[in-house]
Amino acid sequence: MNQSIRQRRNPAASAAVPADIAAELSELPAAISAAPSIAPARPPLTQSEVRTILLSLLLTMFLAALDQTIVATALPTISRQFRDVSNLSWVITAYLLASTAVAPVFGTLSDIYGRRAMIVVSLSLFIAGSVLCALAPTMPILILARGLQGLGGGGIMPVVQTVISDVVSARERGQYQAYFSAVWMIAGISGPVLGGIFADHLHWSMIFWINLPLALAALALLLPKMGKIPVYHRRRKVDWLGGVLLMVSAVLFMLVLTWGGNRFHWLSPTILGLIGGALALALAFVWHAGRADEPFLPLSMIGGSVVPYGLMASGCALGAMIGLTVVLPLYYEVVYHLSASEAGLGLIPLAAISTCGAAIAGRTMARVRHYKRVAIAGSIIATLASATMTVVTPTLWMLLVLLATFGVGLGTVFPITVVSLQNAVPRAQVGTMTGAMNFFRAMMSSFTVAAFSAILLMALGSDVSLVGDSHGPVGSIAAADMVAAFRYVFAAATVMLACAAVCMIAMEERPLAGPASVPPEMAE
Repeated sequence: MNQSIRQRRNPAASAAVPADIAAELSELPAAISAAPSIAPARPPLTQSEVRTILLSLLLTMFLAALDQTIVATALPTISRQFRDVSNLSWVITAYLLASTAVAPVFGTLSDIYGRRAMIVVSLSLFIAGSVLCALAPTMPILILARGLQGLGGGGIMPVVQTVISDVVSARERGQYQAYFSAVWMIAGISGPVLGGIFADHLHWSMIFWINLPLALAALALLLPKMGKIPVYHRRRKVDWLGGVLLMVSAVLFMLVLTWGGNRFHWLSPTILGLIGGALALALAFVWHAGRADEPFLPLSMIGGSVVPYGLMASGCALGAMIGLTVVLPLYYEVVYHLSASEAGLGLIPLAAISTCGAAIAGRTMARVRHYKRVAIAGSIIATLASATMTVVTPTLWMLLVLLATFGVGLGTVFPITVVSLQNAVPRAQVGTMTGAMNFFRAMMSSFTVAAFSAILLMALGSDVSLVGDSHGPVGSIAAADMVAAFRYVFAAATVMLACAAVCMIAMEERPLAGPASVPPEMAE
């Protein structure tokens, strides 16, 4: 009697649980433990807090962008002090190799250990590298210190862009990407000027000492607010083997692009060996990623209807801009007889005006539903401007106008692709996606610089050196020959921009979360 009463009071106790349901219930604890470690809901950030975080991130990104350009004008002074010219290029190359290789590493680690930990690690490495560079007694130590600095600088970019994705909704995020484009433009213009001033009037080590107060100010602004930023990372086992395979293959491929046609012939045993090593390690990475339970860079993440097209459009657009930025001074000096400083000023329409295109795309993204159309139109406009430079021989002012048009169209691609790529993956993989995007951009930029240089060498003659002053081999090139050679360069840029436009058209346009009308205010 008592037993029947207990069964009526607790009917579930007498009912048998089906086997399939029992199996699912038994798996719940494991599923819960594997779920993303998302923090409890936090109060939304105020407008003042968003501005403070943004300013600190802009300052942090300015550091990484500045150190890619500020060293160039101080290189002659550094070579005179250390009496070493043969290894001087490694002061630049060491930073580029390290920063490119670690971009996907920091992006993935921010998805595992969190943004706060990775921004502190990257800035700490950057500060330590800056101090060692400033105190370096010999050229080899300076090169090693630049590599350490590059490890930190390479981590800054993906982590900063990932923090913005945590703070700002996808629809509003494009406007902030325009501010980051402006930071890159300011750093690109001011870096060589500051480097020259420090080297001529103070000491070359000041180009590294200046990083300390800026980095400490960025940390002081950012760290107090990091506790309020939403948390989306998920603790899991780190696939170190996959990360090492990816980094080493990237370094070998970058060495191929840096040395090929410059220090070694393209068919030399050294270059062929590096290409073989890079391909072997890349295939090993793909094989390992396909078999690992939680790979460093999931291959499934770079598939679909958004990611491959976004990566290709972004890489082609940035590669075309960087490639022209590197080779155009030669065109200015030979065809228009400009000085080196005047040729540098001639790059402003390309670099500065692209920021306007990014701002247009960002504001359009915050207000319209079909945000992709502005990037499609911009990439087509840039393609037409590049095609015009291919078929005509413009005057100097006409060329500057065409470059400005090229820059405006090109600038629209960057914020659209960044937001689309971040919007296409789960929250717990945004850092990984952002790191992969920066890695692919850097590789495409290096590839384009090498390709444009090779095109010029083939068009002008393999015995012509592209490095020299107005009295060297470059100064002996006829203007008509340089115009004819640059037609191939502009044609190559046109093909890359056409590819970017096609990819933008093919990329799926997914809805963006966030307000559609009221844009965030940058400053009071």
